[in-house]
Amino acid sequence: MMRIGLVGTESTHVDHMIRYCNAEGRGGDARIVAVASEPGASGSTGERDVGLPVVPAAEDLIGLVDAVIVTDRHGGRHAAHALPLLAAGLPVLVDKPLAVSVADAEAMIRAAQRYDAPLTSYSALRWLPEVRALIADAPPSAVAATGPVDPDSPHGGVHFYGVHPVEMALTLCRGDVGAVQVTRTRDAVVACAAVGGTAVTVTMVRPDPKPVPFHLSVVAEDCSLATAEPVLDDHYLYPGLDAFFAMVRSGVPPVPYDELLRSVRFLAAVSDALDLAAVSEPGAHLS
Repeated sequence: MMRIGLVGTESTHVDHMIRYCNAEGRGGDARIVAVASEPGASGSTGERDVGLPVVPAAEDLIGLVDAVIVTDRHGGRHAAHALPLLAAGLPVLVDKPLAVSVADAEAMIRAAQRYDAPLTSYSALRWLPEVRALIADAPPSAVAATGPVDPDSPHGGVHFYGVHPVEMALTLCRGDVGAVQVTRTRDAVVACAAVGGTAVTVTMVRPDPKPVPFHLSVVAEDCSLATAEPVLDDHYLYPGLDAFFAMVRSGVPPVPYDELLRSVRFLAAVSDALDLAAVSEPGAHLS
């Protein structure tokens, strides 16, 4: 049996993961066998009893499990939990977002490389068939993604949900992220950047009174337009979990490490711009 550990139980993603492994057996012989839970830890909004053995810290999973999923809601806690696991050579999936700072993301990648411990992290939306269907051989001319995001989320601001539309867009592009320009209105944050040869626009809309649907549109080199609205059903995490378990068995991360950094850099630039303009008038243009 492949033994899997979880770090953190705040997120409802934990329920999906336990169902995937333990109830439905979709991970083959993989079973979630233990949870590292820190009730009352800084940044925690409520650890839950999910019916599994509990250890007090992430490093206490070492020796008990063969791979780990870090599921803290706040990305600012991910590096502290993932680093000792990577140093022990364990494969690690960090639930979105990988980090809320580029420094933390780079530290985890360095540890993964140094200790030959496969690391991955992603928005589940990048694996959904509606998004995968828009990936083409040639990079698109333009990509626009929209999704619900609360810039003032206590779980890391724009990083917490912004990773979904940002990663949907970047999944379709190649190359480095250029300078990110940000505009904030009363209800939305719009971020634009050149990514390789693709113009990327990400619109993050405050989920009040209700969340907007995720939406993706792509302009191809021949000027044709394709659109998609990913479906988030009860199994939307499963394709991403399939990718994780393939990594555990093969040792090959499904997302290259330089690509892992792109969404962190993009959102860090957005977050920095919003912090600098905290007292700006709505609609002010930020660079």
